[in-house]
Amino acid sequence: MKHRRVLLQVEAAQDLDAGFAFYELKESGLGNYFVDSLLAELHALSFYAGIHPRYFGFFRMLSKRFPYAIYYDIQKEIVPVTAILNIRKDPYFIRKELGERKS
Repeated sequence: MKHRRVLLQVEAAQDLDAGFAFYELKESGLGNYFVDSLLAELHALSFYAGIHPRYFGFFRMLSKRFPYAIYYDIQKEIVPVTAILNIRKDPYFIRKELGERKS
């Protein structure tokens, strides 16, 4: 199994912050649980990058505990994470968002 370095793009970090704020408003402490869960999945991505299906030009890893997807690419030994998006949103929004981030 190949180990790669996962790099969070600025927009993906902002997505993580937005998810934290959303869940923290729902219940105190839930935002921290959201971030901890996604960080654990990002760590796993360093080992499993590339096994996920492609959507909208990116690999897509689904979160196990929250309705979020991690969109990433592979560049040699680096896995740049472009977005961490709520998959309950309109697919048109997701496609548009990813298209803007790809350029």
